[in-house]
Amino acid sequence: MKMIFDQDYHIHTRLSSCSRDPEQTAARLLEYAAENGLSSLCVTDHFWDEKVPGASGWYAPQNYPHITEELPLPEKEGIRFYFGCETDMDKHGTIGIAPETVEKMDFIIVPTTHLHMKGFTFEQEIVDAPDEIERRTELYIVRFDTLLNADLPFHKVGIAHLTCELMASDPPKSHLKVLNGVSDGVFRELFDRSAKKGLGIELNFDPFRYEGDELETMLRPYRIASECGCRFYFGSDAHHPADLLKAKSRAEKIFDLLGLTEEQKFHIGGN
Repeated sequence: MKMIFDQDYHIHTRLSSCSRDPEQTAARLLEYAAENGLSSLCVTDHFWDEKVPGASGWYAPQNYPHITEELPLPEKEGIRFYFGCETDMDKHGTIGIAPETVEKMDFIIVPTTHLHMKGFTFEQEIVDAPDEIERRTELYIVRFDTLLNADLPFHKVGIAHLTCELMASDPPKSHLKVLNGVSDGVFRELFDRSAKKGLGIELNFDPFRYEGDELETMLRPYRIASECGCRFYFGSDAHHPADLLKAKSRAEKIFDLLGLTEEQKFHIGGN
């Protein structure tokens, strides 16, 4: 059976500093789930644990007391509403969540592609280097590898937006060069390990923005992940109510392009 759109495991509320939209509440997210026939969703606001040193100035206010302001989450029969977070990895490979906080979360997503935070997730010298794309490619691989080596309960971990343009955005679509710089063999090794760990691979990009070779570049990592036996979940990464309107069409287009089935779906709490 082909994969169906019945979950969204990457959504922000007004509490994320890049949202701050008073209309983007947990109650509105539950409405979105009901309107689209979702059986499960997870709120994943940006988060850096106050118990972990090294937060950037942007992350520091987004601590545990802050992201729990929407709790308790509203309820609706037939819909599982999970509480999670989108934490981060700094330039030293430190992941911004303490073990005791992990226990409080239903789900944790970690972006390895947040390479837009100069001085926090990567060194400024990379931007100034003549081989910037090659160095970003190397860092992309290192960060993916670092996450897989982390001491985490991977059954409740997802890798956020692996093809996100934030890994290299100047000039636009430079992230495609980074992705093309990673060989099939390297991707296969990383995704083989991901499958063994049992973590989720997030499907989170706009398939309508790309065509031809660019679209194939975006799809290649996920095709290899599928061949390696990884499981996938959809994340809208919505920050505003208007973003929620695009989720269903994007998800279904990605599922079709990759030929994914229900058996390949990642579920919070186990497969």
